[in-house]
Amino acid sequence: MLETADRETRAELSAWEGRPVHWAVRLSPVGHDLLLYNRFRPSPTPTMPGPGQRLVELLPSQMAALRLFVSLVDQLRMPVAEGLTEQTRTARYDPGAGRWRLCLTREQMESLAYGFWLHKEAGSAGEANRFDRTYGVLYQPGRQRYREPARRPS
Repeated sequence: MLETADRETRAELSAWEGRPVHWAVRLSPVGHDLLLYNRFRPSPTPTMPGPGQRLVELLPSQMAALRLFVSLVDQLRMPVAEGLTEQTRTARYDPGAGRWRLCLTREQMESLAYGFWLHKEAGSAGEANRFDRTYGVLYQPGRQRYREPARRPS
């Protein structure tokens, strides 16, 4: 991200400064672009849920499945819940927990469950099963659209 000055440039800088310049660096084009991008990158969503939202924490494999799902939003026949794409784009990673944090509405969680069902039918049930165990939302076609979690006896 930095470029080191060559001998000729250091000689010119030495003449300019009136003292020997033994080394000099400047920002490379890549470094400039990184600083520019960092200044304008999208702000992440707050990690505290707003009204009607719930904090959802996803494993990296679940986040990968969610990203694939929302990348297909223009091609899917079933609509994706409003705001899910934006929530996915601005999700924050918590390195301590090893989880991606999103604040989702019930409708967005149900849409995500549909995405996990697609992922399950394509070969990996782990993401959908974990989401069901943790949040009690599972897409089941042909029966009721979504099922509520079973109540455990107290």
